[in-house]
Amino acid sequence: MSRTGSRRSPFRFAEGTAVVTGAAGGMGEHVARQLAERGSDLVLVDRDGDRLETVAGQIRAAHPGRTVTTETVDLADLGAVDALAGRVLAARPEIRLLVNNAGVALGGDFARLTMEEFDWVMAINFHAPVRLTHALLPALTARPGAHVVNMSSLFGLIAPPGQAAYSSSKFALRGFSEVLRAELARVGAGVTTVHPGGIRTGIASSARVGVNMSAEEAERGKRDFEKLLTFPAERAAAMIVDAVEKRRPRLLIGVSALLPDLLARVAPVRGPALLASVLGSARRRTGATAAGAR
Repeated sequence: MSRTGSRRSPFRFAEGTAVVTGAAGGMGEHVARQLAERGSDLVLVDRDGDRLETVAGQIRAAHPGRTVTTETVDLADLGAVDALAGRVLAARPEIRLLVNNAGVALGGDFARLTMEEFDWVMAINFHAPVRLTHALLPALTARPGAHVVNMSSLFGLIAPPGQAAYSSSKFALRGFSEVLRAELARVGAGVTTVHPGGIRTGIASSARVGVNMSAEEAERGKRDFEKLLTFPAERAAAMIVDAVEKRRPRLLIGVSALLPDLLARVAPVRGPALLASVLGSARRRTGATAAGAR
């Protein structure tokens, strides 16, 4: 079979190691658990080392045949990302799957953001996945059949007010993924871009207050944001793992992602703008940052 042709065959989870970032909770945790069930060895990455070890321990207990290692890394530190890649390549060169799931959100009108906050979001949501993918690419493409998952967002389809940093990072990751997909097709590897809608995780409750937002604004925004998070994280993870197996190029999760995508196609200016205004009214008031899963 040709290298390009092998990309179309189902992904074989038991043939190597999967690297999952943002694995200490939310979708990342559930993706890791389901990958172990399907036979993957795991390298789990998160900045919350205590919670990460708990998740890893539970997976090891449930799947004693799997090799599960952990890496506590702050992906905002791009030097640490490079060092992480080096350790992974040295210890687990048989990487078959990279899931760039870790991400952070930042609410607030662009004029009220500091450039440090904006750059922090871009570092974690865009630069870290790009650097990690670039560093691990030789291992991923050493033989046909590998796969990369990049976690974009509903706000990688539309750009609501108050989400300048977050939408910028997610649109950038979406564009990177589309280029990477075309290039990796030539060597028998696949790329799935995921656009989750409102996934039920702890992102709202764990939010941090931005420096230019009052505590009252942040708390009100968190409550409004929480109401948007309705789709079960475990179900979203199952959809992601299924998309990997089937080599799907793109995955939209939830009606809150499907409808904006449709509007962006049929009414590329007015449709998404109107919907973004409605959806963004809650999130832009969070004035907060939240790490890990969406």
